[in-house]
Parts: sequence; structure tokens; C-alpha cells
Amino acid sequence: MEDYIIKTGDLLKVNLAPPATVPALQAPVPLIGSSRDVLVGGVPVCLRGDELPLTLRLPLPYTAAPYTNPGTGTLSLSLLPANTTQLTENGKPLLIKGKKFIATFTVGTPATQSTPDGPVPDPVQTKQGTAEFITTNDTVKAG
Repeated sequence: MEDYIIKTGDLLKVNLAPPATVPALQAPVPLIGSSRDVLVGGVPVCLRGDELPLTLRLPLPYTAAPYTNPGTGTLSLSLLPANTTQLTENGKPLLIKGKKFIATFTVGTPATQSTPDGPVPDPVQTKQGTAEFITTNDTVKAG
């Protein structure tokens, strides 16, 4: 199935299930394509591995009510076959719009809730959600 190619400047939107809140994920995050020889609209296309921007690879602060004292965690994405092409001359598949895919936020340092007896840590170590690509490319497809 053909779908629109993801390129530099397109966006990644991540939605984690409430009550988890990660400020860095509140707005869509721009993607940067690493292809050296495939361009769409004069900008590099995104290859597998470009789906998680560098700014989201570091531990990110989060809260999850009632645990309002921030903790940190890391984001990982699990692309579906519908989000990539076959291997290209770049040696990697191209990213294509496809369907929503799985986002997982893994807690490193739990957020806490303040209580008279001391802080209580968030017991949920993994926050699930979805992610999707948002593209302005409405002309070039691959599949």
C-alpha cells in the first residue's frame, strides 16, 4: 500500500494515556530526515531511525496525577510495517505516514506524591500511548 513519504519538517505527535503528562510531548515535534540522496520538496526524507527526534531521546520529565512532583523517563516507538517501505538504496526503509503506532514511556525515576508520611512514588513504571506522523507532503508516495 502506498502512502505519503515523511520528510524533514514533518511532525511526530505522541499521545500518552492519561494521567501521564510529558511536557516535551504536548506539541508535535519536528522530524529531521537523514537521507542523503532522496529529497521531497527539496528536503531530505526520513529513514527508519529518524522517527525519534534527538530532543526526545534523553530522559524526559513527567507527572501522572496525583504524582505531581516530576519524575523522568524515556520514550520509545514501535513502528508498524505500514509506517515504512522496503529497504532503499540508503540501506534503510523510508518512513511513510501509515497508521498510528505504539509509543512507550518507561519510567526511570518515578514521579512522587507529597504526603505527611513522605513522598509516595508512582507505581506505574510503563506508560502506553500512540504516535503518528503528521506530514505536509501531499504529492509524493512510496510503499
